[in-house]
Amino acid sequence: MSFSRSIVLVIFLAFMVMSTQAEYRVYQYNVKARNPFSMDQKSHVVTSTLDPQSYLAYHGGSETLKIDMLRSWMCYGDTSNKQVCSPPIARSTASNEGND
Repeated sequence: MSFSRSIVLVIFLAFMVMSTQAEYRVYQYNVKARNPFSMDQKSHVVTSTLDPQSYLAYHGGSETLKIDMLRSWMCYGDTSNKQVCSPPIARSTASNEGND
């Protein structure tokens, strides 16, 4: 391989690495305990990056919890060491409030 081809290949690979974007899906659930003797019988809203099956498995299974998925959305860009991004509806509402 010639020197100029090597340079082009290195530049191309560097560009590909720099242009890659990370993303992840966020889920919002309504969670309620199935055990009638549980201290907390109220349902509550939970935001998680775990999909429904993984969330149930991690928190004791379908015998312990009942979950209903409310919505899900994608978070794009550099997601390292950041909080979960807000849902698109909240972002669009916030941007529209600034235009009034």
